[in-house]
Amino acid sequence: MIFFWAFVVGGLICVIGQIMFDVFKLTPGHTLSILVVAGAILDGLGLYEPLIDFAGAGATVPITSFGNSLVHGAMQEAEKHGIIGVITGMFEVTSSGISAAIIFGMIGALIFKPKG
Repeated sequence: MIFFWAFVVGGLICVIGQIMFDVFKLTPGHTLSILVVAGAILDGLGLYEPLIDFAGAGATVPITSFGNSLVHGAMQEAEKHGIIGVITGMFEVTSSGISAAIIFGMIGALIFKPKG
């Protein structure tokens, strides 16, 4: 049943993004920003962790999870180190994913020729 709920929740997040594109005519940058901020707000309110527990990968794979990770890391480090922890916590939790994206993007750029 976990696969079903992961599919439904992940699909709903994607549908929300698609509605932002099609109905509200938002740019990809605006849509991305709104979804990241929505994930951050949900985590700040304590609602994103129960969503992850319920939907698993359906809540951790979409871009809303990045906002969740930023706030979650900042809040954890703030408890340990105060205001400095807010800044360092965001980078500590998300640095591996961002680094991987940069490295794999560079490898892809070196291997493949753009069609532009």
